[in-house]
Amino acid sequence: MDKYVCNICGYIYDPEVGDPDSGIAAGTKFEDIPENWVCPVCGVGKGDFSKAE
Repeated sequence: MDKYVCNICGYIYDPEVGDPDSGIAAGTKFEDIPENWVCPVCGVGKGDFSKAE
């Protein structure tokens, strides 16, 4: 599964870990995260993330 990086603060969303503090279970692909999810570090939306190389 692809990792995604926040273009603002550099936070990396790793689908193997998820974002448990925001209710996103481990194994959740970035594409399957709800559209209202925000970066847990800086608060920007999914549109400010890019696929990690």
